[in-house]
Amino acid sequence: MGSLVRLFVGVPAAVLVTGGLFLFMAAMIRQPLDLNEAEDSINIDITAQIDDSDLNNANKEFKRPTLDTPPPPPPAVNDPTNRPALDGVRAQIPTIDANLNIGTGFNPDRDAQPLVRIPPQYPDRCKTRAEDSESVTVEFDVTPEGQTTNVQIVDSSNSCLNRPAIRSVEKWKYQPKIVDNEAQWRRGVQTVVRFELAD
Repeated sequence: MGSLVRLFVGVPAAVLVTGGLFLFMAAMIRQPLDLNEAEDSINIDITAQIDDSDLNNANKEFKRPTLDTPPPPPPAVNDPTNRPALDGVRAQIPTIDANLNIGTGFNPDRDAQPLVRIPPQYPDRCKTRAEDSESVTVEFDVTPEGQTTNVQIVDSSNSCLNRPAIRSVEKWKYQPKIVDNEAQWRRGVQTVVRFELAD
């Protein structure tokens, strides 16, 4: 309905505006133009003389720049006895009267180490009652294959973030705990998952 009204109102209005512009331009073209006044106002002089510069005098006035004198060379030392002392400081090695067992220096055992930690996504439904920074403390176990399992919530500043924290920790990868060159379960790992509101 609105498009029909625009058609019936817009087309005659466009015809009137176009016709008015056409008549205005036709009236402007029919007005006589006096070209004599325009010709009198333009004066171009192409006979102006250009003064040539005197190249002989220019070369006489040119002066070469003076260069700075180079610095003098460093003084030569020809005295063979002028040598620094290379003896250094001599001291006696202290003796320690203690029975220490430092071992072999290599311990193959290690605790579980994180490899991949995927940050959690801040859910839109939790942003309405959220602060700038929220945290969830989780506890989980690491399998001998490095997977996280048995993820549980220990403490949370916003219970709405518990499920996203668990989902995030379940995607983490670890190097497993090694005891006597064998991968073992690592139970009771606790960590804090932080949620930051993006600006």
